[in-house]
Amino acid sequence: MYETPLTALVLSGGGARAAYQVGVLRALARMRRQTLGPLARLRTPFGVICGTSAGAINAAALACNADRFDSAVELVSKVWQNFSAEQVYRADSLGVIRSGAQWLTMLSVGWVIARWRRARPRSLLDNSPLAGLLQRLVPLERLPMMFEQRQLHALAVTASSYTSGEHYTFYDSAQTIEPWERSQRVAAPMRLHHAHLLASSAIPFVFPATTLAEAGLPGWFGDGSMRQTAPLSPAIHLGAQRLLIIGAGRMHETAGRAVQPGGYPNLAQIAGHALSSIFLDALAVDVERLRRINRTLALLPDSALTDTPLKPIEALVISPSQRIDEIAARHIGALPRPVRALLRGVGVGGEGADARGAALASYLLFEAPFTRELLALGEADTEARKDEVLSFFRWDALQPGRRRASAAEPDICLP
Repeated sequence: MYETPLTALVLSGGGARAAYQVGVLRALARMRRQTLGPLARLRTPFGVICGTSAGAINAAALACNADRFDSAVELVSKVWQNFSAEQVYRADSLGVIRSGAQWLTMLSVGWVIARWRRARPRSLLDNSPLAGLLQRLVPLERLPMMFEQRQLHALAVTASSYTSGEHYTFYDSAQTIEPWERSQRVAAPMRLHHAHLLASSAIPFVFPATTLAEAGLPGWFGDGSMRQTAPLSPAIHLGAQRLLIIGAGRMHETAGRAVQPGGYPNLAQIAGHALSSIFLDALAVDVERLRRINRTLALLPDSALTDTPLKPIEALVISPSQRIDEIAARHIGALPRPVRALLRGVGVGGEGADARGAALASYLLFEAPFTRELLALGEADTEARKDEVLSFFRWDALQPGRRRASAAEPDICLP
């Protein structure tokens, strides 16, 4: 059974950047074994698991194996340690020509000619191989058993509807949880399928949209990070009392960071900036909102707190201590040659200090040299905050003779 108070794991989106999340989870599982002993392998610390985009795939893989948390983390870790782009999208010359080359041709030659030629490529890359990976990595048929055994309280993944313009949270739970609805946000309880994961991870322009007609939802859906104005809301609505939030980018840039002057930004720079806005900004804003409300509530007398619907939610946020764009710049050469040739057409090139378009490349670098470095960074960042992690989960109280670290100031969030 998962631990109490009910704890949620919130995994953000970010394409290949999601390898960082698995590094954090590896360190977390190791700390837990050291504290709780062998029995920790058979228990999940998370009753609620929520994921977006690539984070939704990691989340679903963990949820389907909630009865063997350590094994699930190691399974997901092995995939990310040995990743190659061919597991996610077609990286061969023919596949790239059929998708990306035609797509770029429409940009350069024009939509009129493309329409005349009946060329209708849907995305820069063809992510059909990802469906096979999901079949092996995410055994969704085990999910009902996890709920029945009370190994898991709820799983939620998000996607954005191109058809209606609304942001959807698809969730399944052990008990009936009434759906909620906010401005441009809809919650839909249902049995989850791999199509939900494909939709949630369909990076705009890069991967094709996915239809969810089989789930009773007409229209087309794309990456769950789009229009996701409140990434923490699903976990709270599903009953979580504390949140472990793992980001895929730095939450704050260091003051006085040097910016190198350059010429007019190319398409890759603009696309990378847009994707960073989609994947990273909403989470940072929601965490800031959570902390701001917390500070406001701390000023209210106890009598006033009883009249507000807000409730205290303790949160621990772990995000990269290094700029992932800079890490990606060292590994652009690891991309398959046809993909590098395709990306050169939009301005990605060079390597290291001379790299261009590294931000865009970072979302597509499903290659072991890059993902392994992110795994290592996730582990190192978590180990550096070991006292905070132990205090957050109250594991430090189980260690004889260890002085308990002061608990972090609880954060409050409005669902």
